[in-house]
Amino acid sequence: MTELKKPIVWTIAGSDSGGGAGIQADLATFNDFAVHGCSVVTALTAQNSVAVTAIAVTDTDHVRAEMSTLSDDLPAQAIKLGMLANSEIIGAVVEQLSWLNVPVVCDPVLMASSGRPLLDEAARGGLLHQLFPCCTLITPNIPEAEMLTGLVASKPGDIEQMAAQLLSSGTKAVLIKGGHSSFSGQYSDSADRYCCDYFSDGQQSFWLQGDLIDNDNNHGSGCTLASAITALLGQGYPLEDAVCVGKFYITEGIVAGQRLGQGHGPIGHQGFPSKLGQLPRLFKSYPDTLASSLPKEVAKLGLYPVVDSVAWIARLLPLGVKTIQLRVKDLQGEALSAEVAAAVELAKQHDARLYINDYWQLAIEHGAYGVHLGQEDLDDASVEAIAQAGLRLGVSTHCWSELCRAHAIAPSYIAIGPIYDTTTKQMRFGPQGLEQLTQWLEVLQPGYPVVAIGGIDYTRAKLVQQTGVGSIALVSAITQAEDWQGATEALLALVGAGSGAPSQ
Repeated sequence: MTELKKPIVWTIAGSDSGGGAGIQADLATFNDFAVHGCSVVTALTAQNSVAVTAIAVTDTDHVRAEMSTLSDDLPAQAIKLGMLANSEIIGAVVEQLSWLNVPVVCDPVLMASSGRPLLDEAARGGLLHQLFPCCTLITPNIPEAEMLTGLVASKPGDIEQMAAQLLSSGTKAVLIKGGHSSFSGQYSDSADRYCCDYFSDGQQSFWLQGDLIDNDNNHGSGCTLASAITALLGQGYPLEDAVCVGKFYITEGIVAGQRLGQGHGPIGHQGFPSKLGQLPRLFKSYPDTLASSLPKEVAKLGLYPVVDSVAWIARLLPLGVKTIQLRVKDLQGEALSAEVAAAVELAKQHDARLYINDYWQLAIEHGAYGVHLGQEDLDDASVEAIAQAGLRLGVSTHCWSELCRAHAIAPSYIAIGPIYDTTTKQMRFGPQGLEQLTQWLEVLQPGYPVVAIGGIDYTRAKLVQQTGVGSIALVSAITQAEDWQGATEALLALVGAGSGAPSQ
């Protein structure tokens, strides 16, 4: 049996003799994400946790030789750029990148943590005008973004303006790290407890919020974030997902940072992130309020049929189904309102949990148990109104960035899919599979009830249940079965009806 090769990623950066940043941090991060790391060393620093005492810049021809030799045998699937030392090395790297068609993440290292400048003004110009147009993503912190743009970050809008200006340099995307911000408490009732980073690619933008960790042992955080994103891009992750998981990883790392010498210690390298408490929250605009307090859901919703009519609800609830979703696509106006009202009444008669798909206003009007929303629906729905009405809210997710957006809302449950290929609806995401489901369950449970959905029939439900997921949603496995009653009874026996009695 042929073993799959690890993705190969490069780091082009300086060496940190103290082991906390630079090449050393990059390679430790690559190892955590199961990619093979190659290194092009641009400079040797003499540093410890207190100071940088000397820097020996690598000869430019030697940097070229490092890159050329790697290209011949170990070509990169993604490249991370860190300390590039001077204009000549920047030019050599640009030459190499000009014929490589791989993702490039640049952490524009302008000064050491101690405040020592690491690039002169001419080299900074090389970053802006030569290097950034070759980059998939640049990851400056706020002081670096201020130096590169000449702007000052005194409010969130300034950071958004900085990102727009940096995008005009030619980079495909920008992530401005907010750990150095000093304005957060002025713009949010709780922002002093959080660190907010801003991402934009010119088409979409969002803020990533994580808890502000009270630990000054955070040496190497910038290098580590960029190398984590690079490793994930090398594995084929979409950029927005790589950014979210990178933020997740770095937050866990700062929590685990330890003091080793007399100064700030390095962050920890803990493997692929998995702790819900450090999962970032994704917001489309700067988060200025706390999430609405939605009602909690039971840990296990059990079998969760998704049906398109009250007629199906009337068939399934008498069989013992306790969680069901009404997804109506062919009714409008009074007919739709009447359908929702009838479904709510049936659910109350059978003491069942009824979620209304999409139509949150009608769910509130008729007193439904809950609402289920897709990611697109979140743009227009009022989560605050749903919470104030006392309704539960379930949210669909298909990738890491959507998971982070759902986490920002703190919904009553999170649905993950499609687990398998599905013909029920057109999807822009491929099947997640059981391995990905298991990874997400490790993060989410028991903090959130999780629903698995997409392409699941009785045979597959047996496999899905083995992951430990608390609920399995099905559509065609019931509604298109020759013996829908027998299929439902068999699935109920396998999956169960969920835990706890619904409270309407």
